[in-house]
Amino acid sequence: MKPLSRDPAALPRLGWTLAALLVLWPLLQLAQFRPAALFEAANLAAMGHFVGAFLPPETSPDFLILLGRATVETLAMATAGIALAVVLALPLGLVLTRSLSLSRLGPGRHGWPGQLLRIAARGLLAVLRGVPELVWALLFVRVFGLGAAAGVLALGITYGGMLGKVYGEILDSVDARPARSLLEAGSGRLAALGYGLLPNAAQELVSYTVYRWECAVRASVVMGFVGAGGLGQLMDQSMKMLNGGEAATILATFLVLVLAADGLSESLRRRMA
Repeated sequence: MKPLSRDPAALPRLGWTLAALLVLWPLLQLAQFRPAALFEAANLAAMGHFVGAFLPPETSPDFLILLGRATVETLAMATAGIALAVVLALPLGLVLTRSLSLSRLGPGRHGWPGQLLRIAARGLLAVLRGVPELVWALLFVRVFGLGAAAGVLALGITYGGMLGKVYGEILDSVDARPARSLLEAGSGRLAALGYGLLPNAAQELVSYTVYRWECAVRASVVMGFVGAGGLGQLMDQSMKMLNGGEAATILATFLVLVLAADGLSESLRRRMA
């Protein structure tokens, strides 16, 4: 038999690619996305002048002490925000987990209260994660004033909504037979969770939580631009004073911080693999 001369799926792939381009092109035009503008002479000169102001980086002892405090504040904000998010996410994620529902064990059980509770929890999680952490930070800065407290609450609320949704999905995706057997034997929901679901889901739960902590480190810097403290607030002050040397040192510190967070999360994932 002669081998096939071409991939039989090539034509459908080409059709879907062309369809995607036809849809994407008007969206790019609507967004006024013009990459060629980056290479125009005036724009290149403006970017060169802006980058040139970053040299040399600021290395004075007084500024480095201030930078160290802002770095510690950024890490504290991200860690405390994730801790608050986990506290919010755990009960809401358990409510969403259908594997722990007693109404699914057999006929004669009325499941409408549990369904209403799951709908309410799903709606609450949608509200929490639907508002960006930057908007929450703007709100809490008005309440608490400048500082990391606003950033901690903003991260806790938004990431709590994200973690709660994903926790429920992870727990529902693992094998539910051990938990169901425990519930049928008269076990409580927490025991069914601890002995039936967590042994298979713990690695994925921890991995996703560590990943969200890594994202929180980045978000903490961004929220600093609205007064939530940390490296972002220090960066905002340096940019307003047109001090490019300080901005360059802050950017380098932020890069090192992100790389360290990425390396730590990767190490934790390897240990749990």
